[in-house]
Amino acid sequence: MIINSDQQLAKYQAVGKKSTEILWQLWEATVAGAIPLQIDRLAESLCQKNGVTPAFKGVGSRKNPYRYTTCISVNDTVVHGIPSSIPLEPGDLVKVDFGMISTEGFYTDHCFTKAIGEPSPEDLHLLKIARRGVQEAARKAVVGNQVGDLGSTMASVAEKAGFSTVKEFVGHGIGFTMHDEPQIPAWGRVRSGLTLKRGQVLCVESQVIASSDDGVYMEDDGWTIKSNSGAKAAMFEYMVVVQERKPVFLTPTLDWPLY
Repeated sequence: MIINSDQQLAKYQAVGKKSTEILWQLWEATVAGAIPLQIDRLAESLCQKNGVTPAFKGVGSRKNPYRYTTCISVNDTVVHGIPSSIPLEPGDLVKVDFGMISTEGFYTDHCFTKAIGEPSPEDLHLLKIARRGVQEAARKAVVGNQVGDLGSTMASVAEKAGFSTVKEFVGHGIGFTMHDEPQIPAWGRVRSGLTLKRGQVLCVESQVIASSDDGVYMEDDGWTIKSNSGAKAAMFEYMVVVQERKPVFLTPTLDWPLY
């Protein structure tokens, strides 16, 4: 989607604010002893309360549509985790991914990772590196930069720390559909790929695994993605609008706590 007026931008900002308020309530609920399935039910009730529609429900194939409002991925579950009935424990790293559809038809899609209890030094380092890479990349969503500039930033920040970014899943455009052009991999070469245009709405995201050049695999449920090595992963995702000098963050979660 390309936003082509100040009025449209203001409307999308209001939608992003509402989605961020819901995500914050999910952040507060993500604590030791909480059951991911209950967090998901909270997300659905908050959507109903706010008059919006869960964006994730029903995506995928007809044979295996996604049936939940959130993806909640714990530890070595990298992305697309189905909310479980297993209580969260101190030491867990929990990724909560949420999206909604407003009454105007605008989609949101964003994610935080939170440590349950005070994290180990290793886990805290993973969280900081994963967040830094995506934030630095998102800030490069300006007119004239290219998709590869963002991807190269996310990969280089992770790799310098001895970590790896997942290659199989990408960030994306968003708007009146959840997945729009362009695709934004968390890897790439500087000055390569599509050139960003003013008004493009993007989801900049990266899954970072706490091992070098790790791979992932899908479980039999057709959704859950886990690291091959069993290493933990962290994921952050921000929605931005491409502008001339600096992007507009539709989901202002940059300074949220990590635990």
